[in-house]
Amino acid sequence: MKQTMNETKPSGWQRRTILFLTSQCITLFGSTLVQMAVVWYATMETASGAWVAAFTVCSYLPQFLISFSGGVWADRYSRKLLIAGADALTALATLAMLLAVPHITSKPFFLGGLLLMSVIRSLGAGIQTPAVNAVIPQLVPEEHLMRCNGINAAMQSAVQFAAPAAAGAIFTVSTLDTTLMIDIVTAILGIGLLSCLSIPSCKSQGQCSSFIQDMKAGVNYAFSHRTIGRLLILYGLFTFLCVPAGFLAGLFVRRSFGNTYWYLTAVEVIGFGGMILGGILMSLKNNGQSKTRLLSWGLFSFGAFAVGMGLSAYFIPYLIMMFFYGIALTVVQTSITTLIQKHTDVSMQGRVFGLLGTMYSGFLPLGMALFGPMADAFPLSWIMVGSGGDCPGLNATIRGVAKALYARMGENVQIVGILNGYHGLIT
Repeated sequence: MKQTMNETKPSGWQRRTILFLTSQCITLFGSTLVQMAVVWYATMETASGAWVAAFTVCSYLPQFLISFSGGVWADRYSRKLLIAGADALTALATLAMLLAVPHITSKPFFLGGLLLMSVIRSLGAGIQTPAVNAVIPQLVPEEHLMRCNGINAAMQSAVQFAAPAAAGAIFTVSTLDTTLMIDIVTAILGIGLLSCLSIPSCKSQGQCSSFIQDMKAGVNYAFSHRTIGRLLILYGLFTFLCVPAGFLAGLFVRRSFGNTYWYLTAVEVIGFGGMILGGILMSLKNNGQSKTRLLSWGLFSFGAFAVGMGLSAYFIPYLIMMFFYGIALTVVQTSITTLIQKHTDVSMQGRVFGLLGTMYSGFLPLGMALFGPMADAFPLSWIMVGSGGDCPGLNATIRGVAKALYARMGENVQIVGILNGYHGLIT
């Protein structure tokens, strides 16, 4: 029988949920600080789209390779221990790099060391992320999932909002070493908080006798379920189209507006400010509102503001559009996460979110491998406009999701007209 999230959660779920989300936000702050500092360092020292692409690929390709395995482990073993172990692995990689810094005098070797650190940290993220996403439905009743995911998005965005300002301040008065030390401290704090939390065990009815069989069962389950399979594909395509306007934003700002850390800081702070507001808005949505409609409008706004940022000749209008772009990103991500949580058996949560992580960490380096070198050959603004204009290619996928949800849930989804209007607007 299908396990659902309608089962009554133990009393005090709010306290446990806040403690869990807080521990993850603390470790996220350190991770974001390091990831941002490393990419900024490469951007400012090399001004090369290829180097920026290399760091981004090394930050996400290992996660792509291990995410689904991490999801299988999350369905077989203690999710709490997996999360704590992954945090410890990334902290040890950062500590090793910190200890090696005084002994490296060559810039290429230093950049190579940072690349290796990024690879190890990416492996840790691939193990941790599916377990984190699978824990949330264990703690939160189904009727509160949208609000909880909105709060989680707002908290994470607030952390990511603070991280650029902290990175800018650190680079102004100190060095990369200080950033690495902060990451180690936040990992210790996050693991300490997590150790105080009791997470319900998940007895996986879908668990098979072997690891490989569990992997096959997870893939078959996800892609035989029309809604889940199409949402996974949609998320991958969305991530791919986020690369030019989102992940290459620092390179665009440096080339178009100025070569200072504070310009980079302003872009990150404004973007994550929009994501905070997006998370707050999603936390106010009730469970009966159409999530597919929210998803379609999020994608509409994503495309429109990506085009606008690419066409902007002045920094202030660019920042304004980046703010609304951040709102759109959160709306899309929260809608997809909640829909997947609602439609996935408890016994399959780890594997499905492992696949979601695979889509993210697979399509992101694919986009960087394509758009990064392309940004060295063509104006990045053209590429940003093109990525926003390519959103109509997602229409068929969203229509499929809407039809599948209508068949399963009986929702009155008025989406086709919206999409047709959007298609006519930007084509």
